[in-house]
Amino acid sequence: MTLNEIEIKTTDIKPIKEFYQNVLELPTIKVDDKLIHIKIGTSNLKFIEDSENPSPAYHLAFNIPENKLQEAIDWSANRFEFVKKENEVLITNFENWNANSVYFFDIDGNVLEFIARHDLDNAATAQFNSSQILNISEFGIVKDQPDVYGKHLVDTYGLHLFKKNHNSETFTVIGDDNGLLVIVKTNRNWYPTETPSKASWANIKLNNSGIETVLNIRK
Repeated sequence: MTLNEIEIKTTDIKPIKEFYQNVLELPTIKVDDKLIHIKIGTSNLKFIEDSENPSPAYHLAFNIPENKLQEAIDWSANRFEFVKKENEVLITNFENWNANSVYFFDIDGNVLEFIARHDLDNAATAQFNSSQILNISEFGIVKDQPDVYGKHLVDTYGLHLFKKNHNSETFTVIGDDNGLLVIVKTNRNWYPTETPSKASWANIKLNNSGIETVLNIRK
């Protein structure tokens, strides 16, 4: 499954453009005063300005080459701070997922993640740079009953539960290593932060086995 386009909200386009264009060095197009389009590898991320209705923090993860996590940490050193544990960058080992990741925040407080998935054949030889931010690999959806909503996605759109995850009534994951919908229970903190998960507005365009699907997430 691939997450081709994610459309979310921000209260102010200008600092978002600054962060994604100048800090993450991603191709960024300001469509108009209320919309910005960011190219993240094979995925698109769109921010719509809505100053009247502030959105809670979103969660997005970006796949990077499976052998480049430490280089990604080094590349980011003078750009932003990663979430730390005991003054060291927290590198999470997802044993069941065969992946390692690091977390940081964008200018809006959205919880972002670089994740190296070792079951993907995407190792790179060149020094890490922004072109190795390969795609949006995870998007967080907040629901009161994650398992029920996950079943709805499976039954309605022919999607599949992520086989590597221990899905539960508080944490259910749909998709595969290329693209995941991470469904969490309302008020569960976005790991590994103290930021609580809240239902948020979003539009998701995904491809599952050649079938295009659009999900309009409303609170």
